[in-house]
Order: sequence, then structure tokens, then C-alpha cells
Amino acid sequence: MSAPRAGTTRGERLTPGRLSPGDVVRTGAAGLRARPARVILSALGIAIGIATMIAVIGISSSSREQLLRRLDRLGTNLLTVSPGRTMFGEEAELPGTALAMVQRIRPVRTAAATGGVEATVRRNNHIPDAVTGGIAVQAASTGLLTTLEGAVARGAWLNEATARQPAVVLGAEAARRLGLARTGVQVWMGGRWFTVIGILGPMPLAPEIERSALVGFPAAADLLGFDGHPTTIYERSSDATVEQVRAALPRTVNPENPEEVAVSRPSDALAAKAAAAGAFTGLLLGLGAVALLVGGVGVANTMVISVLERRKEIGLRRSLGATRGQVRLQFLAESLLLSGLGGAAGAVLGALATAGYALSRGWPPVVPPWAVGGAVAATLVVGTLAGIYPAMRAARLSPTVALAAG
Repeated sequence: MSAPRAGTTRGERLTPGRLSPGDVVRTGAAGLRARPARVILSALGIAIGIATMIAVIGISSSSREQLLRRLDRLGTNLLTVSPGRTMFGEEAELPGTALAMVQRIRPVRTAAATGGVEATVRRNNHIPDAVTGGIAVQAASTGLLTTLEGAVARGAWLNEATARQPAVVLGAEAARRLGLARTGVQVWMGGRWFTVIGILGPMPLAPEIERSALVGFPAAADLLGFDGHPTTIYERSSDATVEQVRAALPRTVNPENPEEVAVSRPSDALAAKAAAAGAFTGLLLGLGAVALLVGGVGVANTMVISVLERRKEIGLRRSLGATRGQVRLQFLAESLLLSGLGGAAGAVLGALATAGYALSRGWPPVVPPWAVGGAVAATLVVGTLAGIYPAMRAARLSPTVALAAG
């Protein structure tokens, strides 16, 4: 076999060199370094869109994680029993023996009750009765705090002795509305003074307790005219028996009219809230997508201007043997690098915004990996779409025309 010839003869065509991936990246990066201010401004639009999308998803996920952790901590085995409606549409009434009947159900671990009292609570007796502050007065059994797994923030909870005295325990919200931060003071309730012996902490599974002033059943009956009929019964059982107990409660509480008994699980509301934590995520993601679209338009505009400004460079490369495909690849690489720069900055900003907001609210900061992956994919799509037209326009330039225009 003869050795290859050192040169070429007339009629033979030179084969253009191939660009390695590293060459493509270096060529694209060189084009961006020549116009740093314009590159930063164009990348900023992409960064804002990506940061918005990641922050929206991250904050929503952090909120949902906080709610789910709270559910795990509070448990999902609490059931509440309340009066339903009679066949005539009127509000039914729970029997006075309802609590004792619930406590007889074998899987029930603990149960307690509250009953509505026709009275108002105010800081003093000079405030009109019409000014209630949205605070309800309720009779409470001594086992209520244990059943709700609540805590006393200040003072003490009702016991067998104080439940018979003019003593009151305030829910966290009730104390705030009354402007009370300590125990030992007196409030005017039902035409007489009651001493505040305790202030409760938050009760996420029983927000109605947070807005209530609680007195013992005996004191409510003797001093406030309470009729002894509970309005809400709280019950806890094991997780495995919750549904079994739930089915048995109506027949146990009111054997004659079980349809007049309503049973609910407070944790369902928190679970629904956790599921709805991303209800507005779609709308906010749409705003982020609009920002990303605007950023993509900015990238396309930058690349079109770059093609117009660099016609001489394009013509020179074409004259030196660069193919249309290589020119097209160069400008597409610039567009992808420009979008990638904005996407990386946006991902960092979005993660920082999520962490800052979540930590300020006491939430665990969560940025789902799929959100980052989606942001990367969106960046690549935007970069490709924004670079296609400028790249094709650059590739179509004739070397002669491009050099003459330069």
C-alpha cells in the first residue's frame, strides 16, 4: 500500500475539522466573555424565573412538611363527638351521660368533654355584655388536657378541687384577646368574679379550646347555670382501632337516635391543609414561568444582536472552513451557556429564599430534588428555543456578504 500523499490535487475537497465538546464550550464561552454586561442582564431574567419557581415549590414543600410533622407529633387518633341535626333540621343535643358511655368503649384510652355555657367573659364588670371578644365560655371535664395532649403555658389546669370553685383556665387566644399574660388576676364572667388559674398553650387539634374560657363542670352548673349536656366529646384510642371506635360512637352516645350524632377527626383538617398547602403553587409557578419566558426572550434578543454584531467573525470562520453546522452549534452553545448561567444563579437564589423564609417561620427547609431537576430542564429548553433562530440565522450568512458587511 502506498503512503498517503502530503498534499491535495485539484478537484479534491478539504474535510473540515471536527469540533470536540470542549471546543464547542470554549468557543461559546469566549463569545459570552466579550459582552459581560449584556450577558449578566440577559441571565438575570432566567435567574429570576428559576428562582421564583424553586422558591414557590420549596416554600410550599416546607409548609407541607411542617404540617405533616405536626400531624405525626399530635397523632391522628383523636375523635370528636358533637351534636348533629334532628330530622326536622334543628340542632340535636347530646345526652348528659354521653361522656360516661364513651369511656366504657373498650378501645378508648381517654375521653373528656366540654359544654357550652351562656355567659361572657370580660376584664372587668364595666365592659358591656355585648362585647365578647369572640371568647366562648365552656365547662370542661378535668381529663380534657390529657385527652387533647395539651400543655399549660402558665399556672395550672383544673383539678377536682378547683373544678368546683370560681376558677377559670384561658385558652391561648382567649388570654391574648383579654390582654392577660399572667395568672392570679380576676375576670368578670356570668355576673361574678372568676380567678384565672392557668393559661393554655396552643392546641392545633382543638382551636376552639384556644378561644375559650374553661371552668369545671361542677362550677359551671352551680355558678353559671350550665345544664350538664356536653356539646363536644374528645376521645383518643389506638391508631389501629380509630375506625372501629368511630363507627361505634354514634350508637354508644345516643342509642335511640345515632343519626343525630356527628363524629369527626380533627387531624383530617390538618391533613387537608397539608394537601392544600400547594393550592396556590400552580398560580405562583405560572408567574415564575412568565418570568422565565421573558428571560428566554431576553436571551434570544441578546443572541440575535450578537449575530448582527459578529457578522465579520462569522464570515471569517466560514472562509477558514467552518461549516454551517459548526457556526450553528457555536451560537446554540452560547445560548445554552447563557441560560445555564442564569439557571444556576436562579437555583441558588431560590434555595436561599426557601431556606430563609422557612427558618424564619420555624419550618424545616425543603427543596425537592425534582424541583431542581425541573429547573435545569426548563433552563435547557429555554436556552435551546432562544438559540435556535439566532443560530440558524448565523449559519445562513454567506462568507462573502458577512465579510463585506463587517
